[in-house]
Amino acid sequence: MTTRRTPAADALTDLIIDVLRLNGLLMTAGDRMVARLGLTSPRWQVLRAIYDAERAQPVAWLARDMGGNRQNVQRIVNDLQKMELVTLEVNPHHRRASLVVLTDKGRQTYDEASRLQAPWANRLSENLAIKDIDTTRRVVAELRKRLELNGEQAST
Repeated sequence: MTTRRTPAADALTDLIIDVLRLNGLLMTAGDRMVARLGLTSPRWQVLRAIYDAERAQPVAWLARDMGGNRQNVQRIVNDLQKMELVTLEVNPHHRRASLVVLTDKGRQTYDEASRLQAPWANRLSENLAIKDIDTTRRVVAELRKRLELNGEQAST
């Protein structure tokens, strides 16, 4: 039995392929942008998650908020700790799940990465309509929400 995709599913599939290609290009661009800071795109992403958190969080929460894998985030946090960009503090609610905290050096490094990113983002967004960017972001956010809520995984 052959199952055919709907026209909307065809359009979504094309979007997914484009997003995956874009992700690769963004990771490469990010790596180049922050290399002189000793960062990679994944390290920068984890710094951002720590920076954006309202309070110190354990690795598992950071991974959840990022939509990432706990083991991968832990590996990156270990790298950031060796670089003295983060420190681990005692979690009063869970002895084994330390809280990840930016150091002053980590905050300065994140701020410098942000300064490097601003002109790049300005150039990249040139001549794009804000309403189009907002619409795209809403669609991506909705897809992410559906995948998170349903625990969607490809079935074979």
